Amino acid sequence: MKFLQQIGAYCLLMWRVFRMPDRQRMFWRQMSLELDKQGTQSVPIDLIISVFIGAIMTMQIKLDMENPLLPRYTVGVVTRDTMLLEFSSTILCLILAGKVGSNIASEIGTMRITEQIDALEIMGVNSANYLILPKILAFMAMMPALVILSVGSALIGGYMMALLTDILTVDEYIFGITYAFMDYHVPYAIAKSVIFAYVIASVASYYGYTTRGGALQVGQASTNAVVHSSVIILFLDIFLTKLMLS
Repeated sequence: MKFLQQIGAYCLLMWRVFRMPDRQRMFWRQMSLELDKQGTQSVPIDLIISVFIGAIMTMQIKLDMENPLLPRYTVGVVTRDTMLLEFSSTILCLILAGKVGSNIASEIGTMRITEQIDALEIMGVNSANYLILPKILAFMAMMPALVILSVGSALIGGYMMALLTDILTVDEYIFGITYAFMDYHVPYAIAKSVIFAYVIASVASYYGYTTRGGALQVGQASTNAVVHSSVIILFLDIFLTKLMLS
């Protein structure tokens, strides 16, 4: 019963969120701030994780595929497809759920317990629309760029591994990452990531907006936002993979 109540409360909140902003000027100002907060500030962790994952995957795939019947360029093919189909579009979103999701939940939750949201409501402002809509749209807008940056960084990490070690040659690696490339995988990865970005931002906003109590409850809301959005992403990943790649 509580689960159904939460779903209903979430849907009602989203109904309030997706309204035409009362003041366009304030909306675009908030939007620009959120683009920087949710997108630009996520670039460093995106780059660091992707470069190292690309390098490690290249090394491990080569070590696990010591078969004379398999061409050495297969390492590049597997690294490319794994990063594009799953890591940069799904695992990266799980990582960002911990960073972006917890930040959104704690920020809105703190505003709730300090009665800032109540003050907006008293002034006649649609607080859900004013606070949540820019966060959702900004994160969804920045997610494709983060995914492309992640894939590129991972491939560079693999290239550096080929350049600095003798596990395979640079020519073999480059041939592998360009061999039998399917253009459809790019829009597939981007579409998945945009949906996951909506899940992260909206679920985190819901838990922050419905926080009641004090600082302890803000921490609980942040934890719930990360856990629940991660579980939803994993379920959706199965569904979207079956729907879009079958």
